[in-house]
Amino acid sequence: MKRFDAIILGGGQAGPPLAGRLAAAGMTVAIVERKLFGGTCVNTGCTPTKTLVASARAAYIARRAADFGVLVPGPVGVDLARARARAIAVSTDSRRGIESWLEGMDRCSVFEGHATFEARDTVRVGDQLLVAPRIFINVGGRARIPRMPGIDRVSYLTNSSILALETLPRHLVIVGGSYIGLEFGQMYRRFGSEVTVIEMGPRLIGREDEDVSEAVQGILEREGIKVRLSAECVSLAPDGSGVTAHLECESDDRAVTGSHLLMAVGRRPNTDDLGLEKAGVAVDAHGYVVVDDTLRTNVNGIWALGDCNGRGAFTHTAYNDFEIVAANLLDNDPRKVSDRIGAYALYIDPPLGRAGLTEAAARKTGQPLLVGKRPMTHVGRAVEKGETQGFMKTIVDAKTKKILGATILGTGGDEAIHGILFAMYAGATSTTITRSVGIHPTVSELVPTMFSELKPI
Repeated sequence: MKRFDAIILGGGQAGPPLAGRLAAAGMTVAIVERKLFGGTCVNTGCTPTKTLVASARAAYIARRAADFGVLVPGPVGVDLARARARAIAVSTDSRRGIESWLEGMDRCSVFEGHATFEARDTVRVGDQLLVAPRIFINVGGRARIPRMPGIDRVSYLTNSSILALETLPRHLVIVGGSYIGLEFGQMYRRFGSEVTVIEMGPRLIGREDEDVSEAVQGILEREGIKVRLSAECVSLAPDGSGVTAHLECESDDRAVTGSHLLMAVGRRPNTDDLGLEKAGVAVDAHGYVVVDDTLRTNVNGIWALGDCNGRGAFTHTAYNDFEIVAANLLDNDPRKVSDRIGAYALYIDPPLGRAGLTEAAARKTGQPLLVGKRPMTHVGRAVEKGETQGFMKTIVDAKTKKILGATILGTGGDEAIHGILFAMYAGATSTTITRSVGIHPTVSELVPTMFSELKPI
């Protein structure tokens, strides 16, 4: 039995920085990782996928070279094995950096293996028992595989296993028309695969406003991706060396046969094999650890951070979870999750940047609203780059001029959205942004113009 001041379960985005803060405060810390340090982001999420997205964009731009007066001799091809090797190298460098940091950290002990609770303050890792008055659960999540007819009869890929492919799929069929599915769909289409996206809902990325879903679908279809919506009854069956998806949807075509199948229908927390019941830690119906506004569980001395707590599903929210816990525990700074403004991006090309409420969510509040919208065809920087797909939109409280939310779907949208996001955190009104002066030529310089054109809805 080994005693520590704190135990951290999981080496994802919240775990290592928390270990650093606790150790710097003089605590002895044990951090346990069952697989790869860095979590989903570094190993099977943001880092490798965005590296591959960059490779896919390079191929796309090369094919468009003539549009810019640049001559590329011969057809543009893609060596997936080389692109994958580049992604692995970037991911590996990041993971090794985290490992080296933790291994060299004073008062921090690293354990590799699967951790399970033995009691409220006790965790087993192999044949070792670790005891501490403070335990932080940071175990992340994995792909959710639904109970779909025929799923047990076919081979399928997830966001993790698709990264192992070294040869291009002839036809990639994707079940799930949300963020993961659409990013991989565009990526592999640009690599050269035929791609079909099957979505059970009436539109893609259903959490977004309808105009966003429609615009994203148009962007993907113009690149040759087939989209099948309202696929209410999907069943799967092997078909030679591939798979056939049988479906009922708006289209008359009742089946799609592909060489590879990617299941992209959401995530689930890695909490089912931790022995949480032995510690008395409560989880909800989906397996997420129930936490309060400061990320404490129902058991005193146990916290949950990152994807496993259901309060955010992104690297940036996981890191903010660390900041909230550290601020409350070490800095006498009462921070809480409800202070966080929802923000994220969809990394298709052009990207979608989102902050705050959607228009649909704002309408549900019943308060009078103002909406500003500007197509990217009216953004000089987008025209100059030859990338005019998409639009920017913002929602404002008509009475207080408080900024409620914003969307930028277009070139640089994932970066430009931060100007609005930071203004929201600062409590700035739409008038503040309207009177600001941006740099020309940029995408962001048209944000004040959009705010100056607000109209009631």
